[in-house]
Amino acid sequence: MDIIVQKKFSTYPVNVSILLNALRDLIFEVAKHNEISDITETLKWGEPSYISKIGSTIRIDWKNKYPEQYFIYFNCKTSLVDTFKEIYGDTFIYEGNRAIVFKINQAVPYKELAHCISMSLRYKKIKHLRLLGA
Repeated sequence: MDIIVQKKFSTYPVNVSILLNALRDLIFEVAKHNEISDITETLKWGEPSYISKIGSTIRIDWKNKYPEQYFIYFNCKTSLVDTFKEIYGDTFIYEGNRAIVFKINQAVPYKELAHCISMSLRYKKIKHLRLLGA
């Protein structure tokens, strides 16, 4: 883990850090499955961020302001979240066109989330396809 990101993870409550690490692991697992080896891990806007040369940035975070929720953010200037809404409907809770929101105690639909992450990591190659090729 990038040292700056590691420091950020150490600021989260333990239970939240576990949940965000699970999202982080899923991002890297999806990248590997899609043969994307150029993932850069850094902080953007103070949030752990994951960037692929052929994709769109993914950020994850938890906020003191919303202690019972954590988030996975996507670029709001893309069609990603609108596509997720069309494909997965109420499988997820959305924050506008920029995030999927999880409650601390909910079961995460990992299969569907992995597909969303895959679309984001490959966005530059699939953005011209209807429903991003879903």
